[in-house]
Amino acid sequence: MKRINITYIVFGLLGGLLLIDLVLPVASLMFNIEWATWGAALRHADAIKALKVSVVSSLLTVAIMALLGIPAAYVLARTELPFKRLWISLIFLPLVVPDLAGGILLLQTFGPYGIVGGSFEAQNIRLTNNLAGIVLAQLFVAAPFVIISALAGFRSVDTKLEWAAATLGDSRWEIFRRVSLPLAWPGIASGLMLGWIRALGEFGSTLIMAYNPHTLPVYMWVKFESDGLRGALPTAFCLVSMAVIAVAVSMLISRLTGYADVVPPLSKAMTSER
Repeated sequence: MKRINITYIVFGLLGGLLLIDLVLPVASLMFNIEWATWGAALRHADAIKALKVSVVSSLLTVAIMALLGIPAAYVLARTELPFKRLWISLIFLPLVVPDLAGGILLLQTFGPYGIVGGSFEAQNIRLTNNLAGIVLAQLFVAAPFVIISALAGFRSVDTKLEWAAATLGDSRWEIFRRVSLPLAWPGIASGLMLGWIRALGEFGSTLIMAYNPHTLPVYMWVKFESDGLRGALPTAFCLVSMAVIAVAVSMLISRLTGYADVVPPLSKAMTSER
């Protein structure tokens, strides 16, 4: 009989304690659902409006992240840029900047008196307290998920396949469209899914950039301030449910396509292309 290593037992117990801390809050919410009360709260006109704002803004954010982030990831994966490690490190920066601090920085940049926002304000175009402000806040916090996932996806594509397409006369655009993008798509799709749910759940930066119109997280905060914990729980349940679905879909994509890791370790992502 094979003896279980004591190290695995100790490490498993330590990891289990952390797992409990991660799972217990979500489980306590899911196992204490008040269907009638919460359903009525989520059917309220303000809740439906906040849901629409969140869905529309997050889908716009995903479209922009795909349009800008996928090409950026391809360049990082397939070219030898000067200071490449620095550029990749900067992509990770929004992940560690506190949300409220990020909102302050965005407001300083895109607000009425900001470096960029002031120019738009002169043309009577406001980038705060509207859909544009929400999208800017969501982009700041969610774009790294898409870029890093796409970078990992392109890294996983065998360059020999691209070289073979080049010998057949394909241009770089054709190689990207016909070889690189289809093969890297599972990782990119997972990153887009996670980026979407991160954008949907963004609170701090959105609170600073666009308090109105309310997104779901901001609406949840408003309900918490006015009605306490019981008032905020229905919206929290809605957001957590969408997050669980998004993670499940992302894992399913990874399972079906054989792309096991959505985001690789930082060291692997930053390894120079051979």
